[in-house]
Amino acid sequence: MSSIPHGGKLVSRVLPPERRAEAEERIRSLPVVRLDARQLSDLQMIAQGAFSPLEGFLCREDYRNVLRHMRLADGTVWSLPITLAVDAESARSLKEGQEVALAAPDGQSVGLLELEEVFPYDKEEEAQSVFRTTDPAHPGVQALLQRGDVLLGGKVWALELARGEGPFGPYWLTPAETRAEFARRGWRTVVGFQTRNPIHRAHEYLQKCALEMVDGLLVHPLVGETKADDIPAEVRLRCYEALLGGYYPRERVLLAVFPAYMRYAGPREAIFHALCRKNYGCTHFIVGRDHAGVGSYYGPYDAQHIFREFAPEELGITPLFFENAFYCRRCGGMASAKTCPHPPEDQVNLSGTQVRAMLARGELPPPEFTRPEVARLLLEAASGQKAQGR
Repeated sequence: MSSIPHGGKLVSRVLPPERRAEAEERIRSLPVVRLDARQLSDLQMIAQGAFSPLEGFLCREDYRNVLRHMRLADGTVWSLPITLAVDAESARSLKEGQEVALAAPDGQSVGLLELEEVFPYDKEEEAQSVFRTTDPAHPGVQALLQRGDVLLGGKVWALELARGEGPFGPYWLTPAETRAEFARRGWRTVVGFQTRNPIHRAHEYLQKCALEMVDGLLVHPLVGETKADDIPAEVRLRCYEALLGGYYPRERVLLAVFPAYMRYAGPREAIFHALCRKNYGCTHFIVGRDHAGVGSYYGPYDAQHIFREFAPEELGITPLFFENAFYCRRCGGMASAKTCPHPPEDQVNLSGTQVRAMLARGELPPPEFTRPEVARLLLEAASGQKAQGR
């Protein structure tokens, strides 16, 4: 049996079909806030229950508690602020207590906000609390500094549930749908794996170690916005399909996409990722080295240490901690510092920078690092980008 959603119930903030026509009519006379791609992603994640127990964008008290204590005002663990920021001029035209129409970047109506609070916030305080730095070179801080200076808090309704297009379509499963699939397969325990990269041999090793302990594995790649130098989601999806098709037991693995954007908040984002996977029905969650990290802003295992700040029953999902894994030539297989006695020169442990350099030279990463099928797809994608002058 899959885990109970965070907060006790799976939130649904998608307007029922019988209410949609009336809402669309009402929207025509409401003030409009146009969302950017990130805000639209948050709206959809709230609406489908991935951010349960949130029913909307945070109001002041919840916001302050999340920054200072990683909890909502009622004490429920929640580690990242989910907020709707606008510029001061837009905020002046809005009144607390009114309804606000929400529009996509292209202007199309996508939802409603029951505006409860309009309040300023301190970007430096948020940056230091969430990202542990105010350095504008950090991608999360950079995005924060570019946002509006006023926050709008209140419950939301999405007009309809977003669905992925193209290759993502079959994998665009809501928390209710993954839970139903786990139940159909008879999985009582499920481990979730978050990634924004292709799965290499070290990831595969962690997943298969975890799969020895549970009934099923949810491979749940993030496909929302990431850094410009991260591998495109479409390329990664082809890599996942190739790897899972050749090296995993199909009946024990489910591939679905996580349509959130990457915040690069390190430890806090590790908690957030775990709670979201709890909402998707996972009972366990893999936390490896430098989870959700970027640059050298966080220690390699800070994202594991932060779990100690909460009682297990508060989280309701079991973290599985793994050290950095590598291929050891002398062991003749995958290992970690916990299991391998050999020196670093016997280890194949390539960095992302090294792999990108190999691909740029037209070289296949070695099979000790990634499966040949994945290596070929990465090289093909890199060659295509080079040909297009990117």
